[in-house]
Amino acid sequence: MVERGILSRYDFRRPGVKLVYGLVILIIALMVVSMLYPIFVTLFNGLKTNAAVNSFPPTFFPDGWHWRNYREGWQFFDMPLYLRNTLLIFGGNAMVIFVVLGAAAFSLSHLRVPYKRAVTTFFLMTLFIPPTTYIIPNFVNIKELGLMNSFWAFWLPAGANAFYLLLLKTFMDGIHHELFEAARMDGASDWRCFSRIALPLSVPIYSTLAIFIFSTAWNDWFWPSLIMHKSTMYPLSTAIYKYVIGARQLDLNIRFAILSIVMIPPIAVFLLFQRFIMRGLQLGSVKG
Repeated sequence: MVERGILSRYDFRRPGVKLVYGLVILIIALMVVSMLYPIFVTLFNGLKTNAAVNSFPPTFFPDGWHWRNYREGWQFFDMPLYLRNTLLIFGGNAMVIFVVLGAAAFSLSHLRVPYKRAVTTFFLMTLFIPPTTYIIPNFVNIKELGLMNSFWAFWLPAGANAFYLLLLKTFMDGIHHELFEAARMDGASDWRCFSRIALPLSVPIYSTLAIFIFSTAWNDWFWPSLIMHKSTMYPLSTAIYKYVIGARQLDLNIRFAILSIVMIPPIAVFLLFQRFIMRGLQLGSVKG
């Protein structure tokens, strides 16, 4: 049995419906082209010669496939070092969020926390504060704690993300209390209930959060530029900004090749795990 869609065959016989439907398809096509065009321009310019990139009028497709541009771009600066720093930031952020925010969400969902509703409301209210307003206070706190040029300057603030906390709490609200009551009757502690029951059942929402954390760690350059003053501690995005975007004596084709190398991993992660993103957002959505 085929499910009926929003529009039936009878609806498509009406000229007004055809016009609106065609307009919607045109808008979607324009959106797709506008999103894919910069990606393909970057990829194709990374395969051109420098003269072809600077030619006028510009050409969309390369006249030849110059794959050596990627080798030169990889060797232009110490990309493995900055990639390692980015993965360290991602791993530390993920660990802090999974443990600290996971335990906090479990406590607000299944433990008798005093003023539980007020605490949840407080975290919800922080989502209405623009992020730019607390960049300076965060910087001052990190400096006073002596965490400049340290990965802890990323890991500690990650444990105070209200959006991730509310996603985890909303998901854990859907886990039946009877599971934890039965575990407590068998002598399990609250930590054992969290680590042995809540964590394994929360794999879908944790998978979604891991993708979000990876995207943030990969793309964020402003905060690392503030707190990292040693070049060996830069994440990849900050190194790209300082050494590639701001370079004056770097050929454009090599620059595009480097940007293509950096651009491919997050796109691949999204394409491979997009179903987990959609599913996690649905599981962690606010229930009515």
